Amino acid sequence: MKIYTKTGDIGETSLFGGKRVLKSELRIEAYGTVDELNSWIGLVRDVQTDNAIKELLKEIQDRLFTLGSTLAADPDKAKLKTPGIHEEDIELLEKAIDAIDEQLEPLKNFILPGGHVNVSYCHIARTVCRRAERLCVALNIDSEIHPLVIKYLNRLSDYLFTLCRKMAKDLGAEETPWLPRK
Repeated sequence: MKIYTKTGDIGETSLFGGKRVLKSELRIEAYGTVDELNSWIGLVRDVQTDNAIKELLKEIQDRLFTLGSTLAADPDKAKLKTPGIHEEDIELLEKAIDAIDEQLEPLKNFILPGGHVNVSYCHIARTVCRRAERLCVALNIDSEIHPLVIKYLNRLSDYLFTLCRKMAKDLGAEETPWLPRK
């Protein structure tokens, strides 16, 4: 199979199921952003030294492929079989958040992203996750998507924020609180 098909040369692509749509459609933007998020999480995984976190990030990447395939499916073809996100996937993130939270000082202020390049990569992944979530919420207005898609992205952004804080602590990076001007 060739990488290039030339079928997208006029700005269209195919959904899973065969329907041709414009590459600028919200559905394409949503799953394209999930793909971007997956790449950022790959980078975060690459700089990670904790093997348990690396394994969880790899599982998250797998779930993001699952989520992307759900978003890429033609909504008019309900019988298409795609893998699904499950409540257990969300519970896994919640348990990971709780385990990390036990190791951290309570958060008293908003913090400025940064402190170490690896922490910054994770913050970028977090913000891309939030964008993917917003796009899925917007898509859900016109074309119903499975509610666990949005829930998973919401919880994933929480996990990524918590992971940013853990990475900063592990790397000895300063967390800079945001102190609004008076």
